[in-house]
Amino acid sequence: MEQQTLFEKQGMDRPLASRMRPHTLEEFVGQEHLLGPGKILRQLIDQDRISSMIFWGPPGVGKTTLARIIAGRTHANFIDFSAVTSGIKEIREVMQRAEENRRFGERTILFVDEIHRFNKAQQDAFLPFVERGSIVLIGATTENPSFEVNSALLSRCKVFVLQALTTQNLEVLLRHALEDTRGFGGESISISEELLSAIAHFANGDARTALNTLEMAVLNGERTSEGVTVEADILRQCLSRKSLLYDKNGEEHYNLISALHKSMRNSDPDAAIYWLARMLEGGEDPLYIARRLIRFASEDVGMADSRAIEVATAVYQACHFIGMPECSVHLTHAVTYLSLAPKSNSLYMAYESAKRDALERLDEPVPLQIRNAPTRLMKDLHYGQGYQYAHDTEEKLTSMQCLPDSLEGRTYYIPTTQGSEARVQERLRQIKQWREQNVGRKKRAAMEPSE
Repeated sequence: MEQQTLFEKQGMDRPLASRMRPHTLEEFVGQEHLLGPGKILRQLIDQDRISSMIFWGPPGVGKTTLARIIAGRTHANFIDFSAVTSGIKEIREVMQRAEENRRFGERTILFVDEIHRFNKAQQDAFLPFVERGSIVLIGATTENPSFEVNSALLSRCKVFVLQALTTQNLEVLLRHALEDTRGFGGESISISEELLSAIAHFANGDARTALNTLEMAVLNGERTSEGVTVEADILRQCLSRKSLLYDKNGEEHYNLISALHKSMRNSDPDAAIYWLARMLEGGEDPLYIARRLIRFASEDVGMADSRAIEVATAVYQACHFIGMPECSVHLTHAVTYLSLAPKSNSLYMAYESAKRDALERLDEPVPLQIRNAPTRLMKDLHYGQGYQYAHDTEEKLTSMQCLPDSLEGRTYYIPTTQGSEARVQERLRQIKQWREQNVGRKKRAAMEPSE
């Protein structure tokens, strides 16, 4: 009995996220698009037809856990391998072990965490063993495997994209941790649904962050003879920031980004900075805000100040480099710049107008004169015939028609007189005037009888 108690106590010393790691697919939460009834990965696991694969997704979505579950379901040896601490020597040792297991009829699943950290030579070391069937390779990466995994290795693996867990997924995990004996099921924990929702939002799709935050809140909660109570003040301290407790369905999230967007559109920097602070101090991902600012730079400022897109993109990069809380000043820089910039939605309106034509009209063929003709057959079919090279003219302009006949004369971009777009408007007026004069002259020349 003493040994069992000691073992249990040692188990409880592990972090909550480790203790609550699912052991079965039934316990696994999220990734329904891969593991739901009839979905491809679920069928492969159930039919024991696992082949080498890459799990691509953000941190804390269950890549390692899923690999362990697969190994358990398929009765294979499981080797956990880290790309951070291992080199070619370690790879070869593990491969030799796997080869010996294969000779005895045993399968080996090799899980490589952060496989994108391996260089080309290290990744190439897996190839012969994957091809021979000595191992089933399951790699995990947070980076796009198209760029980070060798094409030879990638071609032998099926890529599965794991998605960030939803707030609802995380709330399920948190409640399970409060009820399961591996978590806090043996204790009386009092924490409101609102606070659980706040933890789920703060975790931003990461199960590990959610469970670690819950554990910190419970360990710092108010303890009495009846149990542990977690209040909002305790949770705010654990989050190291003021939690503004977005509501469960995410409505407040969209309300705040709408307030920020519309304040900038209304050229009100003070209001925009306030809504920015509300979002950041509420735990919003700064990169999400930065992406929205990049969109705003072209949708609401556009050609009225083309530097806006440069500022917004530079701020996104700054946020990516240094993160919170330091990047708050960079976001403030962009929000203020965009608020004070002259406004034009002409680019947005131009695309929406062109999109309607693209969707509602028949697919118009590309005019022959602006088609490329890399082969003899294409030239024989008159591809490129009549093309006019603008750089050969003094004005750098031609009268060549680039729209399909049914859309000739269609106007999508209508510049405003705001900011630097006023100069764009004048330039466009000059171009159109030149074309009208030259097209008219050519038509008249074509109509005159030849002598």
